[in-house]
Parts: sequence; structure tokens; C-alpha cells
Amino acid sequence: MPETPTSSITVAQGQLRSFIERIERLEEEKAALAADIKEVYDEAKGNGFDTKILRQIVKLRAMDTAERQEAEAILELYLHALGMLND
Repeated sequence: MPETPTSSITVAQGQLRSFIERIERLEEEKAALAADIKEVYDEAKGNGFDTKILRQIVKLRAMDTAERQEAEAILELYLHALGMLND
């Protein structure tokens, strides 16, 4: 039996609704995870740790070695160009 335009629209509407609902659930999970991460940073701060530095370390640990070395070399180059490094 061939699909009618109405049945095609109904299928597309169902797929669209499914995608939207999945995205909404994932957004809720993302918000919950962000709140959990904030709690960990707040706990670390309460224990005397500098959260800016912790964030930098997390970012650096996410990089592979070559990427991290390149970023560090560029940072050093920029700092040197601005006269912020003592040789």
C-alpha cells in the first residue's frame, strides 16, 4: 500500500517530536551534570583550592600531549613577546 501525503506527514511529525523530546532530555541531563560539576568546584574552593587553576588543569588534561605542548609553546611565545617572561 503506497504512503499517502498525510501518512508521510504523520511519520515526519512523529520523528520530529521524537528528536525534540530526546534533545530536551539530554539538555536536562546536561544541566544536571553542570550543577554537579559546579558543586565539585564549590567543594574544592571550600577546601582552599583555586578553581580557575582547577579548570585550566581539567582543560589541559583533556588535550593530547602534542596539543598541550603546542599550546604551552604559543603561550610562552606570546608572553615573551609582551615582555612578561624573564629569560
